[in-house]
Amino acid sequence: MLFDATLRRELARSFGATLVVILTIVITMMLIRTLGMAAGGAVAPEDVVLVLGYFALGHLPTMLALSLFVAVVVTLGRMYRDSEMAIWFASGLGLGRFVRPVLAMAWPVLLVVGALVLFVWPWGNQSSAELRSRYEQRSDLSRVAPGVFQSSRDGSRVFFVDRASQEGVEGHNVFVLTRQPPLESVVSARSGQLLTEGRDRVLQLDHGQRNEVDAQSGVRTLSSFDRYRVVVDDAAARSASEAAPKTLPTLALIRDPQRRHQAELAWRFGLLLAAANLLLLGVGLAATQPRRATNWNLLLALLGFIVYFNLINLSQAWIASGKVGMGAIMLALHGGMLALALALIWWRDHAAVLAWWPRRRAAA
Repeated sequence: MLFDATLRRELARSFGATLVVILTIVITMMLIRTLGMAAGGAVAPEDVVLVLGYFALGHLPTMLALSLFVAVVVTLGRMYRDSEMAIWFASGLGLGRFVRPVLAMAWPVLLVVGALVLFVWPWGNQSSAELRSRYEQRSDLSRVAPGVFQSSRDGSRVFFVDRASQEGVEGHNVFVLTRQPPLESVVSARSGQLLTEGRDRVLQLDHGQRNEVDAQSGVRTLSSFDRYRVVVDDAAARSASEAAPKTLPTLALIRDPQRRHQAELAWRFGLLLAAANLLLLGVGLAATQPRRATNWNLLLALLGFIVYFNLINLSQAWIASGKVGMGAIMLALHGGMLALALALIWWRDHAAVLAWWPRRRAAA
């Protein structure tokens, strides 16, 4: 049908343009954030592109849902302003008739959103966490660039290595300043290397001296050593913590329905349901008056999008804390939003009748 084909084509064009703009803005913000993480030592500089790619994949479902929503509101809003909607309404088509072409255009995107949320999202989070964990678990000495002073992750140590091996586990002319109030120590050695003993990582310094100062008492201690060993990464610090729910596959979450896992499932399925509900909500929110100089429908639609997704995140926190059950909050939030969207479409279709009915009763 001409009506369906025309509307789908215009929606597709609007969706593509909106997605390009949103991708550009979000990826730029993610790039700044990732570069900040690399500068702060949270990720390796050579992994910036990979981390950026994982972040983009993780946020792509939200960007696709937002692009669909904005495309529906913008396209139908333009049709209202250009009086095209009046022509279609005069032809006997109600606003509910627009739902079918909108869903026909959006269902492939909804499938992509579902695949990204259920499968790509946990994989991307797991890969990103592994990159950051692998970099953070490297010792402070292995992170030091030769000829450059650099502080440790917690800021308690400052390192300087004149020369380092290609493997990054051995350095020459090592300088280490350690501040652990009230003690401050300076250790210098001809060479240092990283050793692995069982599950512990040990920093071994050879042929050097250690100068320690107690800031409270003023006592100074100077000692020389042929070999100095200190545990820099013990098993307790390096033991892998419990995997975060966002890094677990969807099937693993379903098989182990604890609160944290149910909260993550509610977020994943909620994002997919939200993308579908927003399509219907956009059909109702796009209505505007052609004679009105200003058009606030897009601003109100974006405000509704923000509120909806904040409620999804809030429901995730409530489920994780045990305040509410997964089924109850899913039914209340997404079922309520579906009912609101359908009621809004019905109200738009019957606005004239609802406005005429009180006047008729008053005349009677």
